[in-house]
Amino acid sequence: MKGKFITFEGCEGVGKSRQLAMFGEYLEKNGIAHYFTREPGGEPVSEKIRNIILDKENESMTDECEAMLYAASRVQLLKRIIKPKLESGTLVVCDRYFDSSFAYQAYARGLGKEFIAKINDYAIKNFTPDYTIFLNLSPEQAFKRKGGVDKGDRLELSGMEFHNKVYQGYLEIAKENPERVICIDASGEKWETHEKIIKALKERGVI
Repeated sequence: MKGKFITFEGCEGVGKSRQLAMFGEYLEKNGIAHYFTREPGGEPVSEKIRNIILDKENESMTDECEAMLYAASRVQLLKRIIKPKLESGTLVVCDRYFDSSFAYQAYARGLGKEFIAKINDYAIKNFTPDYTIFLNLSPEQAFKRKGGVDKGDRLELSGMEFHNKVYQGYLEIAKENPERVICIDASGEKWETHEKIIKALKERGVI
């Protein structure tokens, strides 16, 4: 039996890492076989690509190069890790996926949906998530709660105008994919957000 594929998305600082950790604890407690991974990264070659993407020294990186590096990291992770895990019947949970490429590169960088869809064709056609948890919180709220920008992260240093475009991109993606994208209000306490995620996935028969 093929496993379920769940992805988590959201702007910088929304509390995604915390929610993924809490979700992992829930799965462990309930004896649900699972595998957690992340993008970019999650596999040795993909992790090397991640380091290139996020390195603040790479200021000269073009938007097109950035988008293609994400796509390359994604294909490597899919073929080496995610595909075999799903085929074994495991629930796979990924921290970011191709929706991030659409929000960050298609919308915020202005590369357009057609370009991003073309370079992510393999992922879109063969590994569309069963469901995507979108932690809905504006960049202003997120960075305020987080305590500011990570000075060592090239993407976090992109400026508030950029991050607001990312957020609008996510809202558009959610609107275009209502059956797949589950919008979770992440403005409350972390346990409230966690309970909303569990409830939504239970209702859809994932857990």
